[in-house]
Amino acid sequence: MTFNEANSVRDFVRDLVTDVGIQFVPGSALPRRESDVLLEEQVKEALIRLNPEIEADPRLADEVLYHLRAIILSARHTANPVVANEEFMAWMTGQKSMPFGPGGSHTTVRLIDFDNAADPSANCWIVSTEVTYAQGRVERRFDLVLWCNGFPLVVGEAKSPVRPAYTWIDAAAQINEDYEKNVPPFFVPNTFSFATEGKDFRYGSVGMPVEKWGPWREDENDDDAPAKLGLAAVKEAVEGVLTPAAVLDFLQFFTLFATDREHRKIKMIARFQQFQATNLIVERVLLGRIKQGLIWHFQGSGKSLLMVFTALKLRATAGLTNPTVLIVVDRIDLDTQITGTFHASDVPGLVSTDSRAQLQTLLSQGARKIIITTIHKFGEASGVLDARDNIIVMVDEAHRSQEGDYGRKMREALPNAFLFGLTGTPINRRDRNTFLWFGSQEDEGGYLSRYSMHDSIRDGATLPLHFEPRLSEIHIEEDSINAAFEELAEEHDLTEADKITLSKKAASIEALIRAPERVRKIASDIADHFRSKVEPQGFKAQVVVYDKATCVAYKDELDKILGPDVSTIVMSKGRNDPSAWSPYTPNGQELERITARFNDPSDPLKIIIVTAKLLTGFDAPILYAQYLDKPLKEHTLLQAITRTNRVYPPHKTHGLVVDYLGVFDNVAKAFAFDETSVQQLISNIEELKTQLAPAIQAALSFFPGVDRTLGGYEGLIQAQAAIADEAQKDAFGGAYSVVSQLWEAISPDPMLAQHQTDYRWLTDVYESVRPADITGRLVWHALGAKTIDLINEHVVVEVPRSDLETIVLDAQVIEDLMSGKKKGITPEEIERQITARIARHLNNPKFVELGKRLNQLREKYAGIQQSSLDFLRELLELARDAVAAEKEIAEIPREERGKTALTELFESLKTEQTPIIVENIVNRIDEVVRGVRFEGWQSTIRGDQEVRQALRKTLYVQFKIRDNDVYEKALGYVREYY
Repeated sequence: MTFNEANSVRDFVRDLVTDVGIQFVPGSALPRRESDVLLEEQVKEALIRLNPEIEADPRLADEVLYHLRAIILSARHTANPVVANEEFMAWMTGQKSMPFGPGGSHTTVRLIDFDNAADPSANCWIVSTEVTYAQGRVERRFDLVLWCNGFPLVVGEAKSPVRPAYTWIDAAAQINEDYEKNVPPFFVPNTFSFATEGKDFRYGSVGMPVEKWGPWREDENDDDAPAKLGLAAVKEAVEGVLTPAAVLDFLQFFTLFATDREHRKIKMIARFQQFQATNLIVERVLLGRIKQGLIWHFQGSGKSLLMVFTALKLRATAGLTNPTVLIVVDRIDLDTQITGTFHASDVPGLVSTDSRAQLQTLLSQGARKIIITTIHKFGEASGVLDARDNIIVMVDEAHRSQEGDYGRKMREALPNAFLFGLTGTPINRRDRNTFLWFGSQEDEGGYLSRYSMHDSIRDGATLPLHFEPRLSEIHIEEDSINAAFEELAEEHDLTEADKITLSKKAASIEALIRAPERVRKIASDIADHFRSKVEPQGFKAQVVVYDKATCVAYKDELDKILGPDVSTIVMSKGRNDPSAWSPYTPNGQELERITARFNDPSDPLKIIIVTAKLLTGFDAPILYAQYLDKPLKEHTLLQAITRTNRVYPPHKTHGLVVDYLGVFDNVAKAFAFDETSVQQLISNIEELKTQLAPAIQAALSFFPGVDRTLGGYEGLIQAQAAIADEAQKDAFGGAYSVVSQLWEAISPDPMLAQHQTDYRWLTDVYESVRPADITGRLVWHALGAKTIDLINEHVVVEVPRSDLETIVLDAQVIEDLMSGKKKGITPEEIERQITARIARHLNNPKFVELGKRLNQLREKYAGIQQSSLDFLRELLELARDAVAAEKEIAEIPREERGKTALTELFESLKTEQTPIIVENIVNRIDEVVRGVRFEGWQSTIRGDQEVRQALRKTLYVQFKIRDNDVYEKALGYVREYY
């Protein structure tokens, strides 16, 4: 028995679809001519069945069909059926009406029964194979078509699982580049299309480039469960996507139309994680039992669109009786980004609040709309604004500002609302309250929906991140500084305490990072790196620096090298900013223009310099390199570096973080997640709440007889007099510390409202008696600038090192960091590789010396954790030297011989008529093969599949080389040398 695409893939999908109650009718047996797009008899039957006015007069069905045919015909002369598809979808989703009612009144035309979408018998469902469609002389045959009430909603293309030259990419390209362009009318009613070769399954919408087609995966509770492969993976996808309920869900709620940057109409369809998370939220709201949920979808994987899909489905769900949906962000730039996404998707009933008063008015009036606001607009809310229980709140970046007064005010204002927190970064033990206020103990791991960095990279939703350490060494000429500092101290008669204050502040990391000589040298290094590694690829860059003054310093230095048009600064406006900074503090409209210019490949603006702005809510796929010269940590760091991870076809393979301060260890720490300890803290929070009132009473007991209703200086004098004794004051400070820690841990629980008056009074009294370092501040104010100048004169900065090995932060490394397996870029792995290399040349004196260095390095770091960055860097230096030694003895690594063979292959194809950039092709093949291959891959089915797929995608999609002989020869070289 042979295996082919028909009997092993196409028929497999067909049978899975018929198993859920869908009728199979071969394409040749369908009641249609080959030039027909619709099964018109079934369309008429549906119109009569679903519309009482048409049932009373069946001739009216022909009037509807006339309109539908006209839309389909309009696509005959276009290579992009998206515009017609949008108009047709309005009819299918019940947004159109006809004058069929009494006296010519308009009534809604229903073509599909959405109310009973999960019941296959509620609509007429058919799956067909080998469906031929002819437009004039042009004829195409589709492997699979799924019909609903006579409309071809889904088209599928299958390829053989046993022919290595074909993958799902070939099938998807056939739909996208052939069918949609040559027979566009058939895709006017299309909801989505799918492609499979029996190993993988991808789906996409009309006009969507092949590289954006997404997979379908079911959420696995067990992270260590083996990934589904082959037909098992296809079966999971088919059962998730090709059911009547799912197809109609996509049609009704998970499809959006927008305009891209070239002003072309595009169609967007939900990725599986957006589809699943939205339905989990809607289900939770409908059940009403649990009123919160935490959604972690990694940065860049489509959180804004997830909120759009969720808001649309919530508003349209009948059981929720026209709810209010509130989108809450914590920054103006996120407000702008999310509002832009909603507006671009033409979402009805949308309001973006301009003021606190407007928000409070909308809520107090019970507005049934989608409201976008910032958390700060709840700051002055007093009491309950809206007590309804069909208010659904989605909080973006839920970990940041929800644990203080703003979060508590929001909960007081909306006491019965559903609260869903969304975050793009993993929640760690410091964010335990995020789990408490949004997570449910009934959810696995505390998350209602989780889509990690590993998931998003695996699925092609985001790209891996590479770290390139270029650390600058700072040397301080101590003797010179000490002599000059003593002279300054004598001149101003400074005490020892004054000298300590000055030296600590002036020699801080901040002052050293901002040293003018250091800024000059790093700016020069950035310019060189940008011109050699970023600009030639057509990409752009972002420079992240310490503060606003440093932004200006970097801009000045970069202008000297690159010219003023290449870069700009984007920073927030401050009351005390110099007037010269005003061009760099754009308002909303100006910022929109800047980001549009940055995203335009032809615009001369190629570098944006920032310190805090555009580190969140900035979506620029063209951004490839981020030059990081600011000490960031945890969420802030992760949000910053993931600006570079957006997909930008066809040549962007990863985002690059050029690291001038050594943040890689901080990235690893930010992913450290102790789920057990977080859950323990959540369960203990109720106990903390019982401790708050006694702690407040203990603090208040220091003020017997004090009238706490008395304000102004009279009330403060009374309170201070009660703790005038130093011992009493210290004891009160200890009692107040207990209260403040409990308050912070419990916040934003609404129960704090009953203690708010007491807490504020205690806080005011504490602040009024807390000692302040006035002397130190005065000394710094008088002499700080002189001291910094003194240090800057004696600071020597070495040019940033460009010889440090790139650290790749890809899906596997992240997974290993989070799980603690450490199988990725680890010192142990590098050490093992160096040992193996040295062992091959034990008779060579140079390698004997390298072996001694390795042993000394092991001894040096034997007592500390081997994941330290210093150990890793020294190992990389040793690795580099080992490779250099091998080159000296003319040992060419196998991969280099492979690159030579590939170069010869593609040079032989190069002609004047078909110029091929050989170096680009060879480097790209080398990069993708190294990325997917592993030791012994040639002898495993999985390894062979992954390398074949990566090579096919590189040649076919990226470079449009579709010669199978070339593919097979290139594969042979890869097998031999990699």
